[in-house]
Parts: sequence; C-alpha cells; structure tokens
Amino acid sequence: MDRYVVFGNPIGHSKSPLIHRLFAEQTGQQLDYSALLAPLDDFIGCAQAFFEHGQGANITVPFKEQAFRLADSLTERAQRAGAVNTLRKGADGRLLGDNTDGAGLVRDLKVNAGVSLQGKRILLLGAGGAVRGALEPLLAEKPLAVVIANRTVEKAELLAHQFADLGPVSAAGFSWLAEPVDLIINATSASLAGELPPISPSLILPGHTVCYDMMYGKEPTPFCRWATEHGAAHVLDGLGMLAEQAAEAFYLWRGVRPDTAPVLAELRRQLASA
Repeated sequence: MDRYVVFGNPIGHSKSPLIHRLFAEQTGQQLDYSALLAPLDDFIGCAQAFFEHGQGANITVPFKEQAFRLADSLTERAQRAGAVNTLRKGADGRLLGDNTDGAGLVRDLKVNAGVSLQGKRILLLGAGGAVRGALEPLLAEKPLAVVIANRTVEKAELLAHQFADLGPVSAAGFSWLAEPVDLIINATSASLAGELPPISPSLILPGHTVCYDMMYGKEPTPFCRWATEHGAAHVLDGLGMLAEQAAEAFYLWRGVRPDTAPVLAELRRQLASA
C-alpha cells in the first residue's frame, strides 16, 4: 500500500490524516497516511528515510523551506513561493516539490465561497511565507490590484518587487491604508495570539467587502469578529483553505480530485464539538 505522511514539529494537532483518510474513502484509493514528528535538527534525514519506501508527503511548519531545498525539481508555484508543502516521489525516485497553499486559498474563495477575483482590489495583510505562497495564484486571477501591507514595509516592498512581473502588486504600511477594498486576506499570525492587525475599519465597504482569515478556530478569530462588526459582506476563515490545499496535494499524488464539500462539513462538525 502506498504510504504518505505529513511532516511537522509539532504535529499532533494536524488534521491532515483525517482529511486524506476521508479523501481516500471517497475516491476508492488504497493508501496509508499518517503524521510524522520530524526532529527540528534533522528534517532532511527524516524525510530521506521515509522516501526510501514512501510515495508522498505534506510538509507543515517549520520545514517548508527545507523541503524546498530537498526537492529535486519544483513546480513554478513552488519556485515562486520559495517553500514546499507537498512532495511527490516519481518513478525514477526523484522528488517533485509543489506548494498547494495558494491554490487552496483561491479555490476556497472562488468555488466554495463564490468570490470572483478578476478585476478586484485585494489587500494582503502580512509579508511572510503565507503571503509568498498566495501571490502567484492570486495574481493569475487578474485582479485590478494587490496590495501587500506589513509592519515592516521593506519586507512587503521586497515581495512586491519579486512578483511585479506577474501583475499589479504594490506594498504599504498598515497605517497607510484607508480606501475601501473588495477583499481583505489576513495572512498574519495575529489571530493565533488573539490579536488584530492594526488596520482601519474604513477598508471595509459595508455589504460589499469580503474578509478572509487564513487562521481558523472553534470560535471566530479576532479578525473575523472585527470584519463582522464592521459590516463585511462575507467573513470566511481558513478551514476551507486547509481542505482545498490538501485536495490539490491528493490530486498531485493520485490523479483524482476529491470532493471537498463533505470533508469540510465533517471538519466543521468536529471543530464545533471539540
């Protein structure tokens, strides 16, 4: 039976084994998927040992950059992201590195939430790996403008420069922002600390602006609560992105795209009852 894992440290909280078990049951695929705690000082050795017999892996924090270096070849979106969250072993034993995070975000917005991105003004909060992974798929949707806002403006400016060939992308500081936008994506880790990025409510056009937090929890995140209080048309968390990036990885491995709707419903059910 083909073996797959998710590498991380910590990893006990991962929902990936449940997601991929449900995908396999739904599509009739025979596979074994488990979570593997990789040592912080030897991810490469751990991954190489697994791939002596394993067929594919997901990679979560803090190993995505190391997985990028481990891969023998990279998809374009992984090259752009500078990080790998999915590895697939080919028939020749070589490892292909991909990054499905941004594709998962875009699919969750477009397919699950029905949000069109073409011609829209998009604001990305943060300038870390999550934003880097999202930029290529977002710009491929032909938005009117993408603004990267960050506390350290220089980091946002560097990203904007690196992705400028793909579309209209610029940088800003949080305090520079005042004009309403069509979509705000919170890619900071502020929600994990129960905090909110320092942005103005004037960015939300009540009844129109969509707000999306890449984080999720049993209760709405601080960003989602803020968006609701200020009249956002749609307020979404990142659980759909989690399911969709996993489906993209499953498709890369097995050539079959699972239906995420029932899996996402089960994730929501378990989260609510946790």
